[in-house]
Amino acid sequence: MGIFERFLSVWVGLGMIVGLFAGILFPDTFLALGDLQYAQINLVIAVLIWLMIYPMMMQVDFTSVKNVHRRPKGLIITVVVNWLIKPFSMALLAMLFMRYIFGPWISPELGDQYIAGMILLGVAPCTAMVFVWSQLTKGDANYTLVQVSINDLIMVVAFAPLAAFLLGVTDVTVPWDTLILSVSLFVVVPLVAGVITRRVVNNQTKLDKLGATLKPFSIVGLVGTVILLFGFQAQTIIENPLDIVLIAVPLLIQTYLIFAVTYIWMKKWGQPHQVAAPGAMIGASNFFELAVAVAISLFGIHSGAALATVVGVLVEVPVMLSLVAYANKTRADFAINEATS
Repeated sequence: MGIFERFLSVWVGLGMIVGLFAGILFPDTFLALGDLQYAQINLVIAVLIWLMIYPMMMQVDFTSVKNVHRRPKGLIITVVVNWLIKPFSMALLAMLFMRYIFGPWISPELGDQYIAGMILLGVAPCTAMVFVWSQLTKGDANYTLVQVSINDLIMVVAFAPLAAFLLGVTDVTVPWDTLILSVSLFVVVPLVAGVITRRVVNNQTKLDKLGATLKPFSIVGLVGTVILLFGFQAQTIIENPLDIVLIAVPLLIQTYLIFAVTYIWMKKWGQPHQVAAPGAMIGASNFFELAVAVAISLFGIHSGAALATVVGVLVEVPVMLSLVAYANKTRADFAINEATS
């Protein structure tokens, strides 16, 4: 591991601090950067995420992708956890904390809005950042791509009815511009770029060297994303410190819970680490652009629901990095699965 990867948690921690103070000291700059967005997707962050994803997409080999269906267990676990467990566990945790445990500190109306925001996060599994987590855990690029693609296809038909059911509303309008743009920017475009790169280079040794060269830029993209996220939300953090902590608690529990359920299930079903780790990351992380967009359209930009989805954005990177570290530390636990896969 290079110095960038070895001290990644340090760089991210510094990025959070730098972003917070920069957002307070230079609010106009971050306001201008924040306005560079379309369909709730910030274009500057999109470039940084693309920079993170591209090196992994160079590893995708379509001859191997065709054989993924021969190993269906990992895909089954991903689908079941993301769509039959995660949304409901998030709803239960949100209600438990906001109505009962934290009920004395917040009004019932505000608590209900926080619950709504967390539910929207729960029904929006990750699309983009999971490629980064997969790369950091040495995941199978081909299998991760299929896992994410199936997840996105299900999201197209399941997100709206599931969100409507859990929110208790009659209708949830899917912001198709957000969904389509996100999948295009974070899956299709980098995938096409990766395929073109493989064909142009046409040599695995040179591809490996190119990947190693780009890896520091990928880490820079991750830290840059953290700086921008905390810079954009600096004022919100300063104005609502207690509420952010209250919202973060059930979100943290949900993240670690879903990761544990998926990771253990993957191990019990004999999945190799390179499938288990990315699969657990998909459910643990969220498609926060979609959740934020729906929260704003349903409840307004200054609502508690919108704030809850923003908190999901803020806690995701540091929390997921802790899970990346744990997954890498426990790689040896999957040695038997690796040998028989």
